[in-house]
Amino acid sequence: MVTLVIGVAMGFCSALSFYWSDPIWAQRSLLHSSLITSAFAIALLLLTRGKINLSRRDGFAVVTLGWIFAAIFGALPYIISGVIPHPVAAIFETMSGFTTTGASVLPAGEFQTLESIPRGILFWRALTHWFGGMGVLVLCVAILPFLGVGGMQLYRAEMPGPSKDRLTPRITTTAKLLWGVYALLTLLEILLLKFVGRMCWFDSFCHTFATMATGGFSTRTASVEAFNSGTIDCIILFFMFAAGVNFSLHYYALTGQPKRYFKDPEFRFYSLFILICGLFLTFSIWGTVYPDFLFSLRAAFFQAVSVVTTTGFITADFNIWPESSRLLLVLMMFVGGCAGSTGGGMKVVRIYIMWKKMIKEVRQFMRPQAVLQIKLGGKPVEEEIISHITAFFTIFIIIFAIASFLMTFYTEDLVTAATSVIATLGNIGPGLVDVGATKNYATIPVPGQIILTCCMLLGRLELYTVLILFLPSFWKK
Repeated sequence: MVTLVIGVAMGFCSALSFYWSDPIWAQRSLLHSSLITSAFAIALLLLTRGKINLSRRDGFAVVTLGWIFAAIFGALPYIISGVIPHPVAAIFETMSGFTTTGASVLPAGEFQTLESIPRGILFWRALTHWFGGMGVLVLCVAILPFLGVGGMQLYRAEMPGPSKDRLTPRITTTAKLLWGVYALLTLLEILLLKFVGRMCWFDSFCHTFATMATGGFSTRTASVEAFNSGTIDCIILFFMFAAGVNFSLHYYALTGQPKRYFKDPEFRFYSLFILICGLFLTFSIWGTVYPDFLFSLRAAFFQAVSVVTTTGFITADFNIWPESSRLLLVLMMFVGGCAGSTGGGMKVVRIYIMWKKMIKEVRQFMRPQAVLQIKLGGKPVEEEIISHITAFFTIFIIIFAIASFLMTFYTEDLVTAATSVIATLGNIGPGLVDVGATKNYATIPVPGQIILTCCMLLGRLELYTVLILFLPSFWKK
C-alpha cells in the first residue's frame, strides 16, 4: 500500500509536469517511475492477499522496511531523468525527503541551480516531504483496516516521541484526525504564501509541503532567502513553529480548547527555549554581522525556529556568524521538535525530562533520604519511561560519535564531519562549513552518503525501530 501511494503520487507529478510544459524527458521519467512502482505494488498486493494480523514485531519491520522501499522507489524519477544519475545519491535525496531531513545533493552536475531543474521533478521532491511529515505509514493506517489489517502496531512504531497521545480509542480515527489537522494547516499556509506573500502557486505548494513536514527542501538555490521578503519569512516562521508542536494540541485548539497549549509543559519549555535562543542569536549577530536590528531579529528567530524544529530553511548564511552563535545552532540541532510533531531530533519532552532528572539527582545528592519524583504536568513520570529516555540519550550520543568518526574519512574537517552527522541524525538538513547554509552534500563521497542516509533513517524512526531489526532474537519465531 505504501509503494502504491508513492506510485500514484508519481503519476500525479507526471501530469503536473505535462501541464507545466516541462521537457519531455522529465514527464516520461515521472510516468515511467509511476508505472514501475505501481506495477510492483500491485504485484505485492496480489501475492499477499488475505486477512493479516500484525504483531508488534511485524509493525517494527513494516515501518523500517516500508521507509527503505519508499526511498528506493522514490529515487526512480531522479535516476531515470538523469537529474541525479548515481543511485546512492538519488536514494540519499529521497530518504532525505521522506524522513523530512532536507539534506540535499542538488543542485549538482549539469543542473547548477535548482531553478534549472524541471518543475515536475521539484514538485515530486517537495511531495516526498509532505508524505513523510506525518508518515506515509500513518496515512496507510487509515486505509489498512479496509484490507483486514490492524494498524495499532504501525502507529506505535511510527509516531515520534516517548509517549503516544491517542485522541480516540480507535487508532484509525486518530490517524485521520491527525492527517486532517495536517491537511488544514497545509491549506492555510498555501493560501497565505500565495495571497499574502505573493508567491506563485508552485512555490507556495512546495514551500508549504517542506514547512509542515519540517523538511526544508526549497525550489530556489538560495532557499527562502531568495525571496527577500519579510512577509514570507514571518509566514513560514509561524508554520515552522506550529509544525514543531504536538499535533494533538492543534486538534484540541481546533475543537475549542486552546488553553491546552499553555497547560502543556512541553509546549511551554519549547516556546521558552526558542525565545531564549532567538534573543541570544539576535544580540550576537546585531552589530557584528548585520547593522540593522530588525533584520538581525528576523534572521535570528527564523534560524532558531528552523533549526529547533529541524526544518532547515535558510534566510541567512550562518557560516559567517560568530563562533558562539554557530555553537549554539549546533547544540540546538540535538533538541528537535515536540513529541507528536513532524519534527525530528531528540524531542523537547526528552530534553525537558532529562533536565528535571539532573536537578533531581543534584537535590538527591544533598538529601539522600528524601523521596523525590520527576513530574510532568503535575503527574509523576514512571521510572520505566525515565530509564527509556536515558537509554535513548546514550544510544543517540554513541551513534553520533561513531558516525562522526566514520565521516572524518570522507570530509575535509571535523566540523563538517560532526555537523553532517547531527544534521542528518537529527533530520535538520544543513550543517556547517562544507555542508553549511550555502552548500550541500554533493561533495560527500558515496560511502559517506550511505552513512548519512542510515543516520536519516535512524533519526526519523527514533533509533529503536531500526536497531531492533539487528537483534538475532527479533527474527526468532
